[in-house]
Amino acid sequence: MNNQDLQRWQELDREHFLHPFTDHRELAARGTRVITRAEGAWLWDATGHRLLDAMSGLWCVNLGYGRQELVAAATQQLQSLPYYNSFFQCTHPPAIELAAELCAIAPPGFNRVFFTNSGSEANDTVIRLVRYYWSLLGKPDRQLIIARRNAYHGSTVGAASLSGMPWMHAQAGLPIPGILHIEEPYWFGQTDIEDPEAFGRHVAGQLAAAIENAGADKVAAFIAEPVQGAGGAIMPPASYWPEIQRICDHYGILLVADEVITGFGRLGQWFGSQHFGIRPDLMSFAKGVTCGYQPLGGVMVGDRVAEVLVAQGGEFFHGFTYSGHPVACAVARANLRILREEQIIAQLQDRLIPAFARRWQKLGTHPLVGEARSVGLIGALELVSNKSGRQRFPKALKAGERCRDFCIEQGLVMRAVGDTMIVAPPFILDEAQLDELVDKAWRALDLTQQALGVAAGA
Repeated sequence: MNNQDLQRWQELDREHFLHPFTDHRELAARGTRVITRAEGAWLWDATGHRLLDAMSGLWCVNLGYGRQELVAAATQQLQSLPYYNSFFQCTHPPAIELAAELCAIAPPGFNRVFFTNSGSEANDTVIRLVRYYWSLLGKPDRQLIIARRNAYHGSTVGAASLSGMPWMHAQAGLPIPGILHIEEPYWFGQTDIEDPEAFGRHVAGQLAAAIENAGADKVAAFIAEPVQGAGGAIMPPASYWPEIQRICDHYGILLVADEVITGFGRLGQWFGSQHFGIRPDLMSFAKGVTCGYQPLGGVMVGDRVAEVLVAQGGEFFHGFTYSGHPVACAVARANLRILREEQIIAQLQDRLIPAFARRWQKLGTHPLVGEARSVGLIGALELVSNKSGRQRFPKALKAGERCRDFCIEQGLVMRAVGDTMIVAPPFILDEAQLDELVDKAWRALDLTQQALGVAAGA
């Protein structure tokens, strides 16, 4: 790739491409990184710089790049039926077969699927399904949905309202009516309670308080990610989810698990709900269902909800042109086949997750790291100026952004959420690549420490 190509692409990008979640003035000044090819766990940019993709694309390329089985599945489906809709009493084999396969791997009590194109659309669908369900039961006043601050459920109007990120809300007059937020289970960053388990019960108790304050006859559902991803890889204490489940059961509200990041093996189970032992009524999914090779999302609809919709509902006025797109469904089926036949999830449990956890914990000894935490194949590092007091850097120093840029220099993709560094590596890493991931991260931390002037051993 010559320098003229890169300059041309960057100029065209600057003039024509509005990127998601981007400060375009800053991007125009810095220029874009143009990714030109990928293989396995590796990316190459237009300068030839090689990067270990420790974010699996955007939490989705779990089997790595270049899986020819997925390419072949798309190609074959494009040749036989490239598109047809699922409106007007029509269907097609890829959507039928995928729906059955998803129900076969889901927890007990899930026998229906509604297909969308993304996680955002899936969570918009959740809003519609939840409110429609209670209306069919003769309780139309049960409209309120409770979510968590700093949660991320997508960026459409409905999904962004569920998301608990105030900077998103401020730009668009959100949230829409009928959405409430409670605190997240972020022990490192949010509490003076020293015991994590006591903190987990305390913050879960906010759900009960919110239900009581709103009126139990007004609350429809609680939605949460098993592990908050884009909010900074927030991993709840062990006490948190059992108490949330108890509260939902006590008040009879629906429990919705946003499995967009945690579904399809990320936590060592098919779904993150299984890892935490919860019993959701609805599960939204996307990302890992196709390994990112095609856009596809959906909602697993539990029997409690589905049976009411089928037995008592009329037409459900909701759907998308590309719901259950045949090519996306064919790729998803091929992806699930690989996960099953190569026993990927069992291997994650037995080998990769423990190996990743051991190495990740070593990063917690770095002077810049206040906490190194992981669950499944998700890891987070909290950057601090003083380890003993959890003292953060002034925001103006942009410690996380600096560390992210040093990671790129070192050939590693690691994401910054404020001053929390997070990874979600692909399921295909070997021991040497795990070592390389941690070595590159350590070097980036060293460079960040030098840039910020933090004393060794602080």
